[in-house]
Amino acid sequence: MKKQAVIGIICCICMLCAACGNAAEPAPTPKPVEATVGKVVEVTEEIITIQTTEDATHTFERQNAQLKLNGYRLMEGDRVEVQHRNPYEALVITLVEPGEEAKRYRVVDDLLAGMSVEEKVGQLFLVRCPTQGAAQDAADYHLGGYVLFKPNTENQTPAGLKEEIASYQEASRIPMLIAVDEEGGLVNRISQLPQFRSAPFRSPQALFRAGGLELVSSDTQEKAQFLKKLGINVNMAPVCDVSTDSGDYIYARTFGKDAAQTAEYVRTVVEVMDAEGMGSVLKHFPGYGNNRDTHTGVAHDQRPMETFRSSDFLPFSAGFAAGADSVLVSHNVVEAMDPDLPASLSPKVHEILREELEFQGVIMTDDLYMDAIRTEYGIGDAAVLAIQAGNDMICGTDYKEQIPAVVQAVKDGTISEEALDASVLRVLLWKEKLGLLQ
Repeated sequence: MKKQAVIGIICCICMLCAACGNAAEPAPTPKPVEATVGKVVEVTEEIITIQTTEDATHTFERQNAQLKLNGYRLMEGDRVEVQHRNPYEALVITLVEPGEEAKRYRVVDDLLAGMSVEEKVGQLFLVRCPTQGAAQDAADYHLGGYVLFKPNTENQTPAGLKEEIASYQEASRIPMLIAVDEEGGLVNRISQLPQFRSAPFRSPQALFRAGGLELVSSDTQEKAQFLKKLGINVNMAPVCDVSTDSGDYIYARTFGKDAAQTAEYVRTVVEVMDAEGMGSVLKHFPGYGNNRDTHTGVAHDQRPMETFRSSDFLPFSAGFAAGADSVLVSHNVVEAMDPDLPASLSPKVHEILREELEFQGVIMTDDLYMDAIRTEYGIGDAAVLAIQAGNDMICGTDYKEQIPAVVQAVKDGTISEEALDASVLRVLLWKEKLGLLQ
């Protein structure tokens, strides 16, 4: 019994000594904070991935990180320093240098943040320029831009037109897109007038016959410079429709070749326009084919989807890859995509543009003044439906009725403010690219 008591006491003493020894051990030294510098290649609410060398990237969790961004939001292309104690969790993210693309977005973000609903909605309208009161309307309705037609130019001199356009820009808080249809051939709004040019610009087909794509390229450059001298910053071209049948409604305005050749033509034109700082508009998505004119009624396109994917989409995809700024959607009812709505008012068609063809620029309607739309949907409702479908800009004439309708739709929630802001952002980015916001 006495022996057992002694053993128990010894065990207790050993346990106490062990505990004292453990208590005396120093706390582990925290790992030092490390810093990794690189270019942001991906950023979400949860993570940030930066590229440090050509082949190396590092991904960090960022939910609890302190941000030192000088008031900006974090964007791809930014050069940042990430402080971290382990390879996975960011403690501090510091902006070192904004990326070039990020700088563009920040200019636009700052502008967008200070805009009213009315100003935002006005930016969605690229409208037929009135012959009276155009400068005042530009200011009153905060218009995104004007499209010039013969009544705006036929009685003007080059100097007079340039001065008139300057008055529109002076009246606008946000500079305007000033557009014209100068396709060459049948559609020449300005070069057809002798006071502006000795001869109209030739059609794509005539140019190609005379000098191939080399002549197409030099003609496109000359046209862009001609328009820019007048104060015009957008040419509603090129026509991307594939047509090889001279009996088609759209044939004379097209390149007149198959899809692959038309795609090469479109790529050539867009690259030159982009290099010259001239805004481009690909038209008429998803392709007219052999359909009739929608200025006078609804045209139904019954071709299968495979035809569009293997043919009609190719010139548009080539234009997108070349840097096209915008695409114009026709009023054709394309039954393989949406049997119920004109393409211009169809969310399904716009989803194809955004998701399948991955176009991130400005989507605009064809002229909502066309009979195919006015008689079927009404003036104000058509504009609301167009924005709901996914258009960023509306082409038309009835802006004094359509703008209030869209403003009301935003205020009552029919059109979300998030969708509105996304469209305005794309419009402003286009303007920034053209140098209008500097």
